[in-house]
Amino acid sequence: MSVFNNRAIDGVIPATLLAFDTDMIIDEAASRRHLAHVAATDGLTAITVNGHASEVHACSFDEQQRILEMSLDQAGDTLPMINGIYSDSSLEAARLARMAEAAGASALLVFPPNSMIMGGQLRPEMALTHFKTIADATDLPMIAFQYPQVSGLGYPFETLLRLIQDVPSIKAIKDWSNDAMLHEKHIRSLQGGDAGRAITVLTTHSSWLMASLSMGANGLLSGAGSVIPELQVALFKAVKAGDLPSAQAINDRIYPLSQAFYTPPFLDMHNRMKECLVLLGRQDRAIVRPPLMKLHSDEIDRLRQALDAAGLLTGDAVAAE
Repeated sequence: MSVFNNRAIDGVIPATLLAFDTDMIIDEAASRRHLAHVAATDGLTAITVNGHASEVHACSFDEQQRILEMSLDQAGDTLPMINGIYSDSSLEAARLARMAEAAGASALLVFPPNSMIMGGQLRPEMALTHFKTIADATDLPMIAFQYPQVSGLGYPFETLLRLIQDVPSIKAIKDWSNDAMLHEKHIRSLQGGDAGRAITVLTTHSSWLMASLSMGANGLLSGAGSVIPELQVALFKAVKAGDLPSAQAINDRIYPLSQAFYTPPFLDMHNRMKECLVLLGRQDRAIVRPPLMKLHSDEIDRLRQALDAAGLLTGDAVAAE
């Protein structure tokens, strides 16, 4: 039984990166080192694998299965593992869900299928069928990944309410609505039980994390946690404690990195995080699979400057004082 069957999916949940060797094959030893470093952070609720941060779009079913098994073996005794479900096919998504449950995952992060991008918002039954197909395949709790409405993949608010009402295993949303007004509505309505039961809003607005947490989100799920998990934990605790000066001081350290990670092109955000791990001495190389490409040297220099501004290059002192 999943640990999240009896408790909320909340708190700080990093999404880890995936290391590749020079042949673009998964580097298991390096990936394990990265996972161990993140998992050693005090105050985490869980870790997410097979998400955007680990380039799930470029990994086969067998690779995703190995990534989950490897991650559970490395850190599963320490923290629950949330496994991403990324597929344009509801049937394949259900197959991934069955695999994740059999391997020992504690929850699923369900991505919207890209096949809905050309008008799926007008057919709410498509989203409902996708989630019900997955729910029929597994008893694991689910997190619905809410994309921006302008992407064509975001669920309209009424559709989101219906999903939560009709699929009891949805216990949280990962909110990337990228709309502050809608984000606050999600927090107040969904955590307040307007769908018939309260579910957690996990923010992934990492480019404006302090503002998002200040609205009342009960957790965060972010790839930036692969680089700064300690700072994210410290910020989350300070905001929850109502300690504005501490939260501002921590946010001052996060700010240069968020500005560096989330600048256009947005798709390079996890590419940049990999380069930061190299600059911090935590990884030997930063390799991404095509169509992602190696960053230019001038951008890597900007990342070095951001790490320095965040106070992370001196003794790798990540924890907030």
